[in-house]
Amino acid sequence: MKCILLLPLILISSLAFSAYPNGPLKMIVPFPAGGPTDVMARLVSNKLGDALGQPIYVENKAGAHGAIGMQTALAAPADGQTLVMVSIGTNGINPGLYKKLSYDVNKDFVPVSLLVTVPIVIVTRVDAPYGDLAGLLAYAKANPGKLTFASAGNGGSSHLVPEMFMLRSNIDMVHVPYKGTAPAISDVLAGQVNLMFDTLLTSTQHIQSGKLKIIATTTAKRLPSYPNVPTVSESVLPGFEASSWYGLEVKAGTSPEIVQRLSAEIAKIMKMPDVRERLDQLSTFAVGSTPEEFARFQKSEQDKWVKVIQKGNIQPD
Repeated sequence: MKCILLLPLILISSLAFSAYPNGPLKMIVPFPAGGPTDVMARLVSNKLGDALGQPIYVENKAGAHGAIGMQTALAAPADGQTLVMVSIGTNGINPGLYKKLSYDVNKDFVPVSLLVTVPIVIVTRVDAPYGDLAGLLAYAKANPGKLTFASAGNGGSSHLVPEMFMLRSNIDMVHVPYKGTAPAISDVLAGQVNLMFDTLLTSTQHIQSGKLKIIATTTAKRLPSYPNVPTVSESVLPGFEASSWYGLEVKAGTSPEIVQRLSAEIAKIMKMPDVRERLDQLSTFAVGSTPEEFARFQKSEQDKWVKVIQKGNIQPD
C-alpha cells in the first residue's frame, strides 16, 4: 500500500523536474546594483541562464544588511524559479548579529553552491609608520586606542574581521564605520583613518596604483598574485583565517532534483576558462561546491562569527 501511495508523489516530482525551468528565472541580490555581490550575480546569472535555456533576471533588493532581499526570496514559491545570492553577511554574520530575523537561513533556505571566496587584506597608506604586521602590532600596543580602522558598515565583514584580530592579538583600535566601502577606503587613502580590512576585490586598484600597501592577508595561504605578502596566521596569529564569500540558495521545499541540477551547472560554470579569467580579474577564487559542502561551510562560518559578536559585544545599527 505504501509503495502504491508513493508512486504518484514520485511521478509528480519527476514531471516537475523534467519541466524545469518552466520560464524565465529571477535572481534576488540583497544588495545595491554595482556592488561586488551584484557583479558576481550578473556573471553567474548569464552563464546559468544559458545552461538552463531560460533568461535569469537579476533583481536588487537592498536594505537592512541584506534582510529585505532575503525576505523577498522567502516570499517566492519553492519551485527553483527564484534564486538568491547570499554572502558572508547575510548567512554567516547576520544569524548571530540579529536576535530577531523574520527568517531562519538554515531552515527557510537550501544551499545550492558556494560560488567564490574573496581574500581580505589589511591595507594602509604607503607612508604608514609601520612596514609590516609585526610593526603594526607593536605600534598598536605602544599606542592603545590611537589606531583607527574603517569599515563599510557596522556588523559587516570589514568590521568583524578586525574585531576578531583585536580579540586574538589583545590590542585596541577604534572602529570608524561608513555607509559603504567607497567612502571608507577614500578616508584611508586621505589619511583620515589608519587602515582597513578590505576585500582584495575593492582594494586592488589602489594597491596597483601604489596608493595603498598590503600589510598582510587574512587568508589561510599566501595569495598567488602577492606571494611576498605574508598571512596573519604565519606572521603573528597561528590559525587566524577569514575570507569574504558569495553563494547561491533557493527556498526550502524546492525539489532536491532541481537543487542538484543547479549545483551541477554551477560547478561546470566555475570551471569555464572565461569565468576563471574574469574571477582572476576580480581577485576572487572560484569554488563551485555541492549543496552539502556549502551547508557545512555556512554552519562553520556562523559558529566562527557568533563567537566574535558575543566576545566583542557587537551590536547592529
